[in-house]
Amino acid sequence: MRKKSPSGQQVTAKLEDDSSRPEVIVDFVFERGVFHLAVENIGTAPAYRVAVKFDREFHGQGGRQEMSGLRLFRCIEFLPPHRRIETLLDTSSAYFQRREPTRLTTTISFRDACRRLHQRRIVHDLSIYKDVSYLLKPIGMNSPVVPEMARAAATTTTRGVNYVHIERTPLQ
Repeated sequence: MRKKSPSGQQVTAKLEDDSSRPEVIVDFVFERGVFHLAVENIGTAPAYRVAVKFDREFHGQGGRQEMSGLRLFRCIEFLPPHRRIETLLDTSSAYFQRREPTRLTTTISFRDACRRLHQRRIVHDLSIYKDVSYLLKPIGMNSPVVPEMARAAATTTTRGVNYVHIERTPLQ
């Protein structure tokens, strides 16, 4: 809609309030040597039919899982505002040792409440994490977050601190 300003110039009036809309992103989260993939609606309105496409295939979880094909990225019917869905990718050392792609482009498409289609393109460069230093945090064996199977798989380091290796098992 166009209208004249007091000075006689034409200005375009906004038809909608940009402060109340969905804004979906995909992020590679790096924390203490571990990569996670997150789909997040950072906007203030819900997003519908969220789909993510990657420009190339890449693998995680020890190279066993082709990540770009996960159902998580095919269609999220409803993603409320400020909601994040995150999945484990891999340790950074394992990811880089396998020579997985470090430059990935994501195309995110989603709809707003009025069914308008929105698309975002984000380029990620994971090579920036190759030189990042981090400390490992030991997991206490009495921690409620360590399941029984992980307790049985615990290994002891030379300093007597227990670290746990947890593997994902496919659902039957």
